[in-house]
Amino acid sequence: MSSTNQSPFYKKAEGNFLAAKDDESRLFHLEEMIRECPKHKSSEKMLAQLKTRLKKLKEKLVKNKKASKSAKGKGIKKEDMQAVLIGFTNSGKSSLLNLLTNASPKIAPYEFTTKKPIVGMINYKGTSIQLIEIPAIGSEYYDKGLVNTADVILILVTKLEEIEKIERSLDRVRGKKIIVFNTQNSDDKRKIYATLQSKRYNFVVISTKTSENLEELKNKLFHSFSKIRIYVKEPGKEKSEKPLILEEGVSIRDVGKKILKNIDYIKETKIWGPSSKFPGQKVGFNHVLKDLDVVEFKTK
Repeated sequence: MSSTNQSPFYKKAEGNFLAAKDDESRLFHLEEMIRECPKHKSSEKMLAQLKTRLKKLKEKLVKNKKASKSAKGKGIKKEDMQAVLIGFTNSGKSSLLNLLTNASPKIAPYEFTTKKPIVGMINYKGTSIQLIEIPAIGSEYYDKGLVNTADVILILVTKLEEIEKIERSLDRVRGKKIIVFNTQNSDDKRKIYATLQSKRYNFVVISTKTSENLEELKNKLFHSFSKIRIYVKEPGKEKSEKPLILEEGVSIRDVGKKILKNIDYIKETKIWGPSSKFPGQKVGFNHVLKDLDVVEFKTK
């Protein structure tokens, strides 16, 4: 595109267009060039070329957005318990995902290593928690959609001032938030704890270098979902290896409906665990269960 006999404003817009690093910026500066291009007969050809380029650029952007939209959630099926891991670049997100899950994300010292969401599964006491590492905040690949719909958001930080900066971008999230402070300096821990407690944050202080407090993080993460683990058993047999993952406040009736086609066939129910007064207590359908209860159904 020639800038012959064009105004300084056009030349500046053209320079910005040529220097732009992404199509969104090119579109902005190209529209500016069209506005600044003189509207007389000698510039008609140039103006037509600019408008043709604008049309093609817009078509390219629409096509890329559609592809991006379909790829963002591709292969990511939301599990019963889903958490996302967010933070600024080089905060240790990939290292933490690697420590907590079966995923093997790329870990590198340079910025914005992660280019797409990476999914891993945390196995915690018979449960499976889906953890998704989101590309860094500030990256063009950062996915607000996954963050807004997740059940729990792990906010990984390495500095106290990062917390408020990140929280300002979380105005539409519906999940519970856990501040995960990643520190490598043991001398700062007392100050970090005191500050986070004074601000009443829901937090865990960890170290991706030493794996400190990872079990505490897993425990806090699980309980953030407001779920309980219920084991079932048949008379004379051991309890199930894997628990049912259910909402807090569920009753015997809810469990019966979950595992049996017709609860009218239930003759007797016994329970063991936190909600029982004694082992093997007989209870009715309205009995409310607690985490780690064992339920035995005797059918007709």
